[in-house]
Amino acid sequence: MAAQKVPFLSPGEYLAGERQADVKHEYIAGEAYAMAGGTPEHTALSTDALRSLGNRLDAAGGRCDVYNSDVKVRVEDEGPFFYPDVTVTCGDPTFDADGCLRNPLLIVEVLSESTAAFDRGEKFFHYRRIPSLRHYVLIEQTRMLVEHYERQDNGLWTLVGEHTEPDHRLSLPALGADVPLSEVYRRVRFPAADAV
Repeated sequence: MAAQKVPFLSPGEYLAGERQADVKHEYIAGEAYAMAGGTPEHTALSTDALRSLGNRLDAAGGRCDVYNSDVKVRVEDEGPFFYPDVTVTCGDPTFDADGCLRNPLLIVEVLSESTAAFDRGEKFFHYRRIPSLRHYVLIEQTRMLVEHYERQDNGLWTLVGEHTEPDHRLSLPALGADVPLSEVYRRVRFPAADAV
């Protein structure tokens, strides 16, 4: 049987459908994609990253807020629309009339086998078009690895950290946050390497 063609959705149709949907969808170029449920490790990593970032931002006394994956980020007026695992704003958050966040400063995505290539590729391409975004953090769930990309003053993005040990820290000095990987990965256990 031939696959059914997915009808093109305008941004307005997508947003109207999303208000009534039981399942969240991300939207790119007229197509909506249902978000699959996460693994226990995915949930632990996103929750602990959110908690650790929030605690440190609160302690720094700045005006930063941390959001979970229920907050939808709108890249441009026509989309795309995404639900990052963790989002941080500093100063006044800007939500549009559709409830979409328009000024994230930091976005965190927890990678899974099915989304890693997309999160590193096309999704990152779209995120880079958000003028306010300065940090993009990717967290692996099958091994300890946190990648930190930062927008430089010239507008180019650079990998500024590739953290692989519990005592390594995700350093965000402009936000007053310095997050140890031991907190992010505190509930995730990796299988022991096979003895040689």
